[in-house]
Amino acid sequence: MGLFGKSLDEKAAEAVKSLRGSIKGLKSLDAVVEGKTVTLTGEADSIEAKGKAMAEFNKLVETENTINKIALAKAPVPAAPTPAAGAVVTGGAPAATAAASAPKVHVVEKGDTLGAIAKKYYGKASAYMKIFEANKDVLTDPDKIKPGQKLRIPD
Repeated sequence: MGLFGKSLDEKAAEAVKSLRGSIKGLKSLDAVVEGKTVTLTGEADSIEAKGKAMAEFNKLVETENTINKIALAKAPVPAAPTPAAGAVVTGGAPAATAAASAPKVHVVEKGDTLGAIAKKYYGKASAYMKIFEANKDVLTDPDKIKPGQKLRIPD
């Protein structure tokens, strides 16, 4: 215990202990403290579980920066259907291009706001909550974005 209460290491360890098992779909949560920055690690079944872990941790521990490196569990890839016996296989429809399905990412620059980013990608600033909701694992407040953050821009 530090001179003025618990150290950041102790607070992070207590928060991790209290969050383990309390968030559905979260496995093996851990925290690494480097200075005033905490990096969360572990595995989550969904982006919602990953974001909730980050949000709940930030409610329990005040850090200068919390980095969410909780990995998403990979869902099993379904097997391609096999054609029925005697079926004629043709070229079929073209596959969707990787570029069309690849998520857009915006790197926050000085002076950016979620409203300005939403206007750039959607044509209206009022769509900023769509970006905030898609990035709850990184953002805790729609008014607090920082240069260098990489934000997913949902379709």
